[in-house]
Amino acid sequence: MSTPCILIVDDEPDLREVLELALLRMGLETVTAEDVATARAQLGRRRFDLVLTDMRLPDGEGLEVVRCVAQQSPSTPVAVITAYGSTENAITALKAGAFDYLMKPVKLDVLRTLVKTALKVPDGPKVGRDAPRLIGESAPMQSIRARIDKLARSQAPVFVSGESGTGKEVAARLIHALGPRAGKPFVAVNCGAIPENLMESEFFGYRKGAFTGADTDREGFFQAASGGTLFLDEVAELPMAMQVKLLRAIQERRVRRVGGIDEEAVDVRLISASHQDLGRAVEAGRFRHDLYYRLNVIELRMPALRERQEDIPLLARHIAERLAAVAGQPLPRLTDDALDALRRYSFPGNVRELENILERAFALSEGGQIVAADLNLTPESHEPAEGPAGRTELPLQDYLDKVEREAILAALARTGGNKTAAARLLGVTFRSLRYRLERLGME
Repeated sequence: MSTPCILIVDDEPDLREVLELALLRMGLETVTAEDVATARAQLGRRRFDLVLTDMRLPDGEGLEVVRCVAQQSPSTPVAVITAYGSTENAITALKAGAFDYLMKPVKLDVLRTLVKTALKVPDGPKVGRDAPRLIGESAPMQSIRARIDKLARSQAPVFVSGESGTGKEVAARLIHALGPRAGKPFVAVNCGAIPENLMESEFFGYRKGAFTGADTDREGFFQAASGGTLFLDEVAELPMAMQVKLLRAIQERRVRRVGGIDEEAVDVRLISASHQDLGRAVEAGRFRHDLYYRLNVIELRMPALRERQEDIPLLARHIAERLAAVAGQPLPRLTDDALDALRRYSFPGNVRELENILERAFALSEGGQIVAADLNLTPESHEPAEGPAGRTELPLQDYLDKVEREAILAALARTGGNKTAAARLLGVTFRSLRYRLERLGME
């Protein structure tokens, strides 16, 4: 195999020399250019395995180099070098198709990690038999798969949006499986399931003796995902104090363990998700604008199941096959009336609800087939009902927030404003009630 060759585009001779020496020590070949015109000429002469370009050049912007590479050699990754603190430039480049970015002054350990990751980028999507799958042949799903193929080649942070049960984690796992980090860990974290007082130690790890019960050193999520992907599910549930610490970790690419003194470099790709509208959370003051800006570099919206009803028969058969395999029983046949009932149903819980419905039907079915009655779908549920809060006029999350607010107000009224008693009445902890009051702006 030929030695990989990297094109370095920068107008500072000293920086070019430092980058050249670092790459030569890695056994790589280098070619340099001091401006956009020279870079274009070099790109016209040969193919490169990686391009490193400064964002500010004497005759133009590094974005011109990014676009030139995208046109001439779409499979070649490009990383941009930008001044420290110029996050807008880095994010603009990532949105334009850059693979990753480096901050000045360039840290050689970060450079080496970036180069190793970039040179593993596959020429095309390669999905193993055990890789996650997105089932469906509808136009929305074909569009999602094409977008995932592109996102897998980048290291840009991705925010996966969509209603609950639409397959946001499956999409995140597929981005990981198709990318250069596929052989490294994929660590999924449900941000809403971690107690607030444990968040910092869970994310960043801790040193022995940092607190009572810390008998040994322990890695956090960032260290566990080293070289791979860290998936932050329900990221909107992070408390404000943790959002500040997460933002610093993303900006610096370094973390400090609880009880530790030194910071350690971390190499992870971040993918986040939430069923909530993060933009609205920012407007409501529940989510930091700067963190939103860093996580939502590229958004991938997962369509609701009602937006791709033509996929329901294919999904239903796939789920039925899996249920039959787990139970060690013959594959049940979905009758025409059962499929018609599924097509008419609105699926507020999306694919996850379809799985639950079929699992229940599989247990109730007889004679090797699933009929409409086995699905236990009431006639009223075939059309979205207008609830007491005007459900059809509100997005799902707004409707749920309204119902939750009314339930809390009713509990507080019954207990004369006693929050401890109200929490007991609602069946939640006092801390959980306080969090909900803050989230809904009722504190």
